[in-house]
Amino acid sequence: MMLEAGFHAVPQGHVATVVTYLEMRAPAAARPERDPGLELRLVERPDVEWYRALFRKVGAEDWMWFSRLMIGEDALLAVLHDPGVEVYVALRDGEELGLLELDFRARGECEIAFFGLARAAIGQGAGRWLMNRALERAWRSGVGRVHLHTCTLDSPQALDFYRRSGFEPVRREVEVLRDPRLTGHLPESAAPHVPILR
Repeated sequence: MMLEAGFHAVPQGHVATVVTYLEMRAPAAARPERDPGLELRLVERPDVEWYRALFRKVGAEDWMWFSRLMIGEDALLAVLHDPGVEVYVALRDGEELGLLELDFRARGECEIAFFGLARAAIGQGAGRWLMNRALERAWRSGVGRVHLHTCTLDSPQALDFYRRSGFEPVRREVEVLRDPRLTGHLPESAAPHVPILR
């Protein structure tokens, strides 16, 4: 359904966000990077509790990442253990500081399904480093499109970062959903920049 121009009421207890979809149709040149002291490790058949803990650390408190907290364990394992999905963790001195999830399940495509860093890694060149690693892995033989999305609940730097990395915006949607802080999936202290409307 297409929204008409103008203002549209959002129900109490819900949040609304503008989602922007971006893509590359050919590899972009790697951006110059500095060494943030991280290593990237592929996690084979990740455990649900481990995955959700890293997911929360990277995105839940600040940016209201919630989608992987709302689905059941079996459904999440079906995604994480699918041979077309790769989960990576970025580590520094053994501390887990970043999440990268690549989804190759659609033929000829790679979705960067999740890409994020914990607070302790932000502002040190780690984002550019992680994106260069992501694109190295995404552009494998047979892939003709790499895509991702971000939204207005995410870091305000995210959209420009993706564009500087070579992604082009191609589509926009408005998503309205029950506030995950009111459903118990996130603490009420999460994403303080987004007010709760009960």
